[in-house]
Amino acid sequence: MDLSFIILTWNSEKYISECLTSIINCLGKREIKYEVYIIDNGSTDKTNEIIEGYKENHPSQIKYIGFNRNTGTTYSRNCGLRQASGKFICVMDSDVILKDGVMQRLMSVLESDKNAGLVVPRLVYGNGGFQKSTDNFPTLISKISRYFFLKLIDKEKESPNEAGVAYSPVDYAISAFWLFRRQLLDEVGFLDEKIFYAPEDVDYCLRIWKYGYRIYYVNDVTAVHDAQEISRNFKFNKAAYEHIKGLLYYFKKHKYLVNKPVFKDN
Repeated sequence: MDLSFIILTWNSEKYISECLTSIINCLGKREIKYEVYIIDNGSTDKTNEIIEGYKENHPSQIKYIGFNRNTGTTYSRNCGLRQASGKFICVMDSDVILKDGVMQRLMSVLESDKNAGLVVPRLVYGNGGFQKSTDNFPTLISKISRYFFLKLIDKEKESPNEAGVAYSPVDYAISAFWLFRRQLLDEVGFLDEKIFYAPEDVDYCLRIWKYGYRIYYVNDVTAVHDAQEISRNFKFNKAAYEHIKGLLYYFKKHKYLVNKPVFKDN
């Protein structure tokens, strides 16, 4: 198997069909053997009905794992990661739409650059607007600022450095769209299940850096991310609570709070 997709769904009826169709259209006519693991976290809308339709039409590609409750992002994704057999693994949100050539380009970076641990494309919103999907490792001050000024994120533009090179190292990338070699799981391990919702992506990227690899932002290929962010505005709900709890665990685990970790080239 060349490529395994790990897609997490939760009440994703508005997005999952377009996501799966884009995968099938981009890879169906190419000599890439792929599988799609869809892990559902207890959807109560028509998500499972839609998935079943795709599974019937593409039985050799679509694999389904279902839970009757929301198990978070780490345990559920790990269930798919443990079954994935592809040489490359793509962790993708259900609201991402692939564009032709994205997977081939990202796989080529992983194959040609021994320092590449995880690669991500340039993400845009449905209207084509730039979406900030990479960032510096957080500190306590930066996270507090982000909680109260989340709308400022949407106004951030690509830096000249990002726009001027084919790909460049970044501290971390959101887990809406990741691609890495399967062997990375053997070295770095799986997602930390002590984190329920977030920041599992920051934690995993930091672990990749600690193992001597880099996170590369490949800005000459693009994917659409419709960004159904459940903690976009500051409301003290379950998602916000789990995020704060996850952050405190993350800072304690990696033993820093004020000065972010620094590695060569990041």
